[in-house]
Amino acid sequence: MSLDKYINQIVEGNCIEVMKNFDDEVIDLTVTSPPYDDLRNYKGFVFPFEDIAKELYRVTKQGGVVVWVVNDATINGNETGTSFKQALYFQQVGFNLHDTMIFRKTNPIPQIYRKRYNNEFEYMFVFSKGTVKTHNPIMVDCLHAGLELNGTTYKNFSKNEQTREKLAKPVKDKKIKGNIWEYVVGKKQEDQEAKGHPAPFPCELVRDHIKSWTNQGDIVFDPMCGSGTVARVATEMGRQYIGTDISHEYCEIARKRIKLIEMQPTLFIVEEPREEYRMETEEEALPPTRVWQNGGGSAKLNGSNSIKQ
Repeated sequence: MSLDKYINQIVEGNCIEVMKNFDDEVIDLTVTSPPYDDLRNYKGFVFPFEDIAKELYRVTKQGGVVVWVVNDATINGNETGTSFKQALYFQQVGFNLHDTMIFRKTNPIPQIYRKRYNNEFEYMFVFSKGTVKTHNPIMVDCLHAGLELNGTTYKNFSKNEQTREKLAKPVKDKKIKGNIWEYVVGKKQEDQEAKGHPAPFPCELVRDHIKSWTNQGDIVFDPMCGSGTVARVATEMGRQYIGTDISHEYCEIARKRIKLIEMQPTLFIVEEPREEYRMETEEEALPPTRVWQNGGGSAKLNGSNSIKQ
């Protein structure tokens, strides 16, 4: 069945029944957050996780990605572990567990003390159907940019014997961002638009995933779209979207948020320039001229006479 009738639409209905109308391998990226454990009864509707996972595998393109944002309830002092069980089931239906990322909240809600530390993160499981096709890595500044690591060596992480023979080059200006992403929750104006939903995630989180795993024109899907954050950001970034939700109330919130973006005058879509990143191969590395035990050596900042031993 043609996907055209669903493109750039918020569809009210059961996501499984809606997905059954999709052809195989049509979605580039799914970003979604399911009801957690004790919230499984979603506005009177059940959450059939296994059926959703199977359909997501079928409709995802080869090389496509599913970002599954989830956490665990603690019941009688015991974390349920549902998030890990779901991750393993995604592997069982055919997905690769490409990365286990962390969404850390910079302003977590204070919790009642129960002899445990305050929870301030959720999991972002990144699943891929085969090898990831698109990755536009987000680059961040290196703390020690320009540092010359004179004579310093580091391990080659081969499968066989690990040796310290490869000389470290001067520290680059940029590096790939780590897989722990931090966001403030619910305070930005764009996130306040979703206050009619009990658990929206930040627009910036969605923005970073869409930037990472898609290109303009790709199709971004959220089968449990709630207040429409994924569709809203996809519209803003020049991607096509499909959102489904079983709640009429949440579908209306989502449509209003998307309308606000569509009403804004836009001449063209602007994204941050991509940083070209290429991993150096072992063959391209310069042969070592000096080997230090335990990675010892000296370091010098460019333009500085200071030496650190």
